[in-house]
Amino acid sequence: MVLKKNKPLSIFMDRHDVSDIVTAENVAQLHQEDLKIQHKYGCNGLTYWFDDKRKTAFCLVEAPTAQAVINMHNKAHGEVPHRIIEVDANLVESFLGRIEDPEKSKNTKLNIINDPAFRTLMVMEIKKFLLTKEEVLQNINKLFNKIFGNFNGTVVKKNEDYFLVSFQSVSKALLCALEIQSQFKIITKDFDNNNFHLKIGLNSGVPVTKKTTLFEDTIKLAERMCNISNADIVVSSEVKDLYKSENMNIFIDGKQVFALTTADEKFLNNLMDYTEEKWRNTDLKVDDFCKHLGYSKSQLYRKMISLIDKSPNTFLKEFRLNKALKLLNKRTSNISEIAYETGFNSLSYFSKCFQKRYNLLPSNYLNVN
Repeated sequence: MVLKKNKPLSIFMDRHDVSDIVTAENVAQLHQEDLKIQHKYGCNGLTYWFDDKRKTAFCLVEAPTAQAVINMHNKAHGEVPHRIIEVDANLVESFLGRIEDPEKSKNTKLNIINDPAFRTLMVMEIKKFLLTKEEVLQNINKLFNKIFGNFNGTVVKKNEDYFLVSFQSVSKALLCALEIQSQFKIITKDFDNNNFHLKIGLNSGVPVTKKTTLFEDTIKLAERMCNISNADIVVSSEVKDLYKSENMNIFIDGKQVFALTTADEKFLNNLMDYTEEKWRNTDLKVDDFCKHLGYSKSQLYRKMISLIDKSPNTFLKEFRLNKALKLLNKRTSNISEIAYETGFNSLSYFSKCFQKRYNLLPSNYLNVN
């Protein structure tokens, strides 16, 4: 007889969109009903978040399958989730600050938690052309981590040129971004700004949407904001509205901060979706962008200049050059292979574009780096 092994438990987060009359106490009562029968489904309810303003609840449950969580909710109270995804507990804790009930709500008769899972996320990208001295990068990292702590930001992910940081307060997120840009300019004052600069995107959202990973939509737009050239800090329309609501209807306007409209966000997402799908195609032309986005050539040119500060041709060329730069740094392909892989139809044209953008031929770049 072969013994059947128990399937290891996974961790799931689900989303419930509740009606306007539902309160934090109601959600706490529903959670208690889950806990009463969770053992029958092999589940372990770890904690939950409730946002009274947005009327959303998110449950964190250890379970053998997503269906087991759905079945438990259905039997306990009938409030099945609108969406459920598998998650990593460490990421949940980084984004939301906890993976168990808050201390103040433990050991109480009814565990009422009125704690939103809504967060403002900061994506920071250091755009650097030449490899930078390790000491400089270490100093920058040390400085950034100190500033994040001063504004209650939690680092979710980082490498030498990318940071993803989570904030509960939209005001602290924006003030943190301003402080980081200010300090970055001081520490890099002797560098060539064309080859070493910092872009920051701020966007707000909830952990579970229609996508399959935590805050996926929120992160993607924040990353795409880093491609916009109008300002060092780019914020979503929601971040602007939330900041104004917390600061007497006042927003930080100026050259350093640029706020997108909802129409800008839609355009940017459509543009980047199409570019990321087609950029390797050597036959890709501006006409293809116009057709896909529904703009005339003149309309597309004006829109991209106003939003991205680049013409469509320049945008596509620099997108490809940036991809080529990353491949050159990996050194897994030769220059000719990289040229064709990144959508350039000849090695000579690739070298010409590369030199014009970076003041170095690709071969010289490899030697310098």
